[in-house]
Amino acid sequence: MRAATGVWRWRHNPLRRTTDLVEAWVALTAVVLLVLAVPAAGWISGARTDASLQRSVQAQYRLRQPTTAVVVRLADTPAPGLTSPDSSGEQPVRRAVVARWTAPDGSSRTGTVAARRELAEPGASFRLWTDRDGRPVAAPMRPETAHGHAIAVGLLTAALAGVFVEAARRLVVRRLVHRRYERLDRAWAKAGPDWGRTGAGS
Repeated sequence: MRAATGVWRWRHNPLRRTTDLVEAWVALTAVVLLVLAVPAAGWISGARTDASLQRSVQAQYRLRQPTTAVVVRLADTPAPGLTSPDSSGEQPVRRAVVARWTAPDGSSRTGTVAARRELAEPGASFRLWTDRDGRPVAAPMRPETAHGHAIAVGLLTAALAGVFVEAARRLVVRRLVHRRYERLDRAWAKAGPDWGRTGAGS
C-alpha cells in the first residue's frame, strides 16, 4: 500500500526526481511479486515435487512386497541396514538378527536383517519388505512423508524467491541512490566555487 501511495505521490510533485519515481515503481513491483509471484512459485514447486514423489512412492509399492519375518537368533555381524553412516541414529533402537521369511515366489529365505530391539528375541515376528527376488529392502516411502517433503520444498522455494525479489529491489534502490549522489556531486562542483559570493546568485 505504501508503495502504491509513493507512486501516486511522486506523479505530479514538483520536487520529484526521475529516480524517485523509478524507486516508487520498483517498490510497487516488488510488493506485487511478493504477494502474487512468490506464493505461486512456492505452490508450483511444491505441487510438482509432490507429483514426482507420489509417482516414486507408487513405483516403490509396486516393486516391494511386505512379508513376515521370524527371528531365528541374534546375528554375529551387523545387518546391511545398520552399517551405513546414515543409519547411525537407528543403532540404539534396532539390532541385527538372523531371520527367516518367505520370498514373493514362495521360497523360504534366511538372512541377517535389522529389527527393532523389542522384536529381536528368537521367535518374534516383524514386518519385512523385500524386492521381487526376495532380498530385504527398505520400506517404501509413505505418501504422507512425500507430502511433507513437497511442502518443505514449496516453502523453501517461496522463501528463496522472496529473498531474490527483495535483494533485487535493494540493489536497484542502491544504484538509484548512488546516481543521486553523483548528480548532487556534479551540481555542487558546478556551483561550489561561487557559492556564497556577492553577486553569484546565491
